[in-house]
Amino acid sequence: MQTILGANGTIGKLLAKELLACTNGVRLVSRNPKKVNAGDELMPMDLSDPRNIDKAVEGSEVVYLVVGFEYKVTVWQRLWPPLVAAVILACAKHKAKLVFFDNVYAYDPNSVAHMREDAPLNPSSKKGQVRKQLVDLIMNAVGTGIIEAIIARAADFYGPDNDKSMFVEMVVKNIRKGKKPMWLIDANKKHSFTYTPDAAKATAMLGNTPAAYNQVWHLPTDNRQLSVRQLAEIYTSKPGLAINSLPLWLIRVVGLFIPVMMELPEMIYQYDRDYFFDSSKFDTYFNFTPTSYEEGLAAL
Repeated sequence: MQTILGANGTIGKLLAKELLACTNGVRLVSRNPKKVNAGDELMPMDLSDPRNIDKAVEGSEVVYLVVGFEYKVTVWQRLWPPLVAAVILACAKHKAKLVFFDNVYAYDPNSVAHMREDAPLNPSSKKGQVRKQLVDLIMNAVGTGIIEAIIARAADFYGPDNDKSMFVEMVVKNIRKGKKPMWLIDANKKHSFTYTPDAAKATAMLGNTPAAYNQVWHLPTDNRQLSVRQLAEIYTSKPGLAINSLPLWLIRVVGLFIPVMMELPEMIYQYDRDYFFDSSKFDTYFNFTPTSYEEGLAAL
């Protein structure tokens, strides 16, 4: 049995499909799980309550933690640490391996221009501090032999049926509406994006590769260093595409009316400089070729 905690999100659904090639038993756990494969086991559960985690993990060989809580720092501070602590305890009790689907928020801002798995964890944001706390909990448990675990990191997302992609929301959807695309701070800065089907496939591969455990892995991402403007031009096949850049002061003003925008100012360091996510470790080890931006953008 392989269990997905947070099965209703984009990655959870794609991961369920990929796991069918690795196991005969897939358990989907979320508030209102829906079958992805005919034989999926559904376990409706509120994962924000740590008391539920033991039951969710029981009987699992591998547990994938892909939960997505509301994008709000106070919610993250309140819900994430107890959840991860409970997952670690349950995995230890039931002898399950853990795969934690992570982001890049914990990295030192000075590493953003070229992020590798060995980049220092020194977050400048409150959200990044939460993510570092979670990674520390997991890797401390690994270091003391309590569990086997993988930290699987992705860059910002894009992909079909992904309603939480900033690139899709700000660039693609505006283009589809005949409007000028927008981006944060500077669309000329390089910015990596992980294609969601690649992320799910790679996560399944890692979870089912014994030698991959007790390490950090970057999930496969087109390793060309392209700017958001260049990616928008690939999507539209229109060189010289005009893009509106939102300055920090305007983001703060918009945040007064759109709460999620209020959460962005502390993350601006990811948009005011080049952001390159290097997945060469995974690509080389698994002989994996990430989906090109041309192919991925054509699938949106």
